[in-house]
This record gives sequence, C-alpha cells and structure tokens, in this order.
Amino acid sequence: MSRRKSAGPVPYDFRRPTKLSREHVRTLQIAYETFARQYATVLTSTLRVVSQVTLISIEQLTYDEYITALENPTVMAMVEMEPLSGINIFEFSLSTALVCVDHMLGGPGGKQPQRPLTDIETPLIQGLLTRVLAELRYAYEPITEIRPKLGSIEYNPQFVQAAGSSDAMIVASFEMRVGTEECVATICMPFGPLFSKLQGDGLGSTLTDAQRQAKEAALRNMTAGLSNTPIDISVRFDPVTLTASELVMLRPGDVVPLGHPVTAPLAVTSAGITFAHAVPGSSGRRLACLVVPTPKEDDR
Repeated sequence: MSRRKSAGPVPYDFRRPTKLSREHVRTLQIAYETFARQYATVLTSTLRVVSQVTLISIEQLTYDEYITALENPTVMAMVEMEPLSGINIFEFSLSTALVCVDHMLGGPGGKQPQRPLTDIETPLIQGLLTRVLAELRYAYEPITEIRPKLGSIEYNPQFVQAAGSSDAMIVASFEMRVGTEECVATICMPFGPLFSKLQGDGLGSTLTDAQRQAKEAALRNMTAGLSNTPIDISVRFDPVTLTASELVMLRPGDVVPLGHPVTAPLAVTSAGITFAHAVPGSSGRRLACLVVPTPKEDDR
C-alpha cells in the first residue's frame, strides 16, 4: 500500500481490521470465478447430472456474523490450507449434500430428509470434497500456493469454534445448483493470512520511483551493515561423550582423552553451525588456524 509522508493519523477499529481494497477483491474474484467453473465441472462429471456453480459475492465479515447467517443444520467441512494458518470452512446445505450422495449411488436426487450423513455417506462426500479442494488449489495459484487438507465435517454452526467471534474473515458465496436442488455455498477463510499474501503480491505495483529508490537504498545499507558485523566463531575438536557419573567425578588434574583423529581438521563453527574446516597453527606468537577444504566422509 502506498504511504505518504504528509498523511496524518488514521483511525483504526480493532473490531474491523484493514479492509480489502478494490484490487484485492478483484484478484479474489478472478480466483473464485475460476474455482466456480472447475467446481461445476467436478460436480457434473462425478454426479452425472447438470450442475452449476456461480460466484455471488466476496465479503469481509466477523466470524460471529458469518456463523449467525448459516442455517442449522448445514454441512461444514473444516479445511487446513498450508502454509496459510488458521481453520477454513467449506459450507453448503445438508439437503444438497444428500442429493449429491443420492446421485453418486445412482438415484434420481429430488427431495431429501433433513438428517446428518451416515457412516456410509460421509466418505462419499469427503471424496467429492477432496476433488473439489484440488480445484481450489489450482484457482489460488496466481495468489499463493496452498495445500488444502480436508478435516472433520460438522453440522451445527454454533458448535464450531474455528476462530474468535470478532476475528475478521473473508467469505465467498456461491450459487450452487445440482440438478433441481439449489443452495448457497460459502468458503470462509481467516482474513490475516490471506490478506498478507494479497498485499505482498501488490506492493511492487503501488510504489513510486522515490519509494522504490528508498527501498533499494535501505537494502544496500542493510547489506553493508551486515557485512561489517562482527561474528564470534570457534575452532573445535570433535565432541567427547561422557556419562553423567564420569562428568560428576571430574577433578582438577584429570585428563580427558580426545577422540578427534590426528589427521582430521578441526571444525570452524558459528552459532553451533559448522561452515568450514581448518588445521591448527600459529602466526607469530599467536595461535592461528589455516582454513582447508572440507574433508569427505571417506577421508575421515
């Protein structure tokens, strides 16, 4: 986002974090429209009945506002989308889920009873959702790489605690039609992790020439500063393993034999990480070491 030096304080409502810009909404719209087309294709090919999925809206709501608007019961699939943090929700009506199961089992669809899925029906819906989530992964590729993983399926929105009641969420709503059955399906994602990806992708295009030059100068200054930063290094023999009783019995004058081979170079380390090898020596009256090529395991 562009920052102006002359800009003054801006009010910030912690109940309503930074909102999506028009560019962010457009980016999500393209991704979700792609997903809707692929979603409809998966439904049609899997259920062998004409299906349609159309994007209705993309909104920023609190988690409580989202949950309150859902029907009870409904199908709520908990989804992890690594590397994005938080729990995501893929939701659609229970009657539509039962119609999908009926079609998968060779039935005609039609009106279904309002009841939870049975132990036989649940794996069928899970298999369908797994194929649908693969299309969501494809649709999100222009924004960020995600790895959707399907979790549990819940039916009562009031019992699902996927986020805090005031947490901001991005909710995409779709008109979902399977044969003659229609419903509104939703995908609810935590605002923060997704917003950081949307914001990061768009930062370069909003920087002015002066801001870009300042950013490059800051990078050069930081690189130069890090190059001249002193770092403690150690030249070490291979460690010696002692038992607890041997360690307790050590007294001044005891000799601890080293297991380091005479022909093997010493390890040059910093912060516990070995980055070079060296042989001991001297430079005038001072101890020194000569950096040598890293030995191979066979040589050691």
